[in-house]
Amino acid sequence: MATTDFNQIRRGEHLPARIATQIGREITEGRIGPGAKLPTEHLLAKTFGVSRSVVREAIAQLRNEGLVETRQGVGAFATDLERRQSLRIEQGDLSDRESFRNLYQLRVPLEIEAAKLAAVYHTAEDMARIDETLEQMTGAEKWTEQGIAADLAFHRALAMATQNEYFPVFISFFAERISLAIKVARTKAVLEEIVEITIAEHVAVRDAVASRDAGRAKEAMKAHMSGSAARLGLDVRAL
Repeated sequence: MATTDFNQIRRGEHLPARIATQIGREITEGRIGPGAKLPTEHLLAKTFGVSRSVVREAIAQLRNEGLVETRQGVGAFATDLERRQSLRIEQGDLSDRESFRNLYQLRVPLEIEAAKLAAVYHTAEDMARIDETLEQMTGAEKWTEQGIAADLAFHRALAMATQNEYFPVFISFFAERISLAIKVARTKAVLEEIVEITIAEHVAVRDAVASRDAGRAKEAMKAHMSGSAARLGLDVRAL
């Protein structure tokens, strides 16, 4: 690992995504070889000048993209070439508004279908996970970045409740890339108003899923996606 050249991340940017981009580049360009172990969370946190929780989020993004695999109690490793996924969009590519809108448009039908399937197939454990994320969304830290993290965790939990292994992969992929846009939207609106509206939309989805009403879950998620797009300044008519 002595050959890698990680640059310290600039403050004020979406840290996990930028760290994932740098580590991912080291992997795809071969400076971290297939099967090689990544530095420890502690060392990466020190190298980038961030907290270990930020590093964990970056590693989770790389795992979702298929660039790394984690082994409990051992660490994170670069995946073998034949096991890597080809889907990869770097955060910088989404600075173009049209590209971001196109990605968001792709997200919408997946989220709606995930809500419908979750209503049909969720287990008690899935509902407990969904309720845990919703509790975090409505807690004391709902005004902070932790509230955004809980929002995205809600969508991941919903994806897991579909019992379809691919929904969590793709929805996590989208979640990582829209988190920065959510932060920007919060700065341009009355925070209390936008947070309470967002929470209400999530509660509507949760209640529909819990009641196993697939049609209502689908409509509740569609309403949330439309509201979310509007808050991000996207043309909802095209969604």
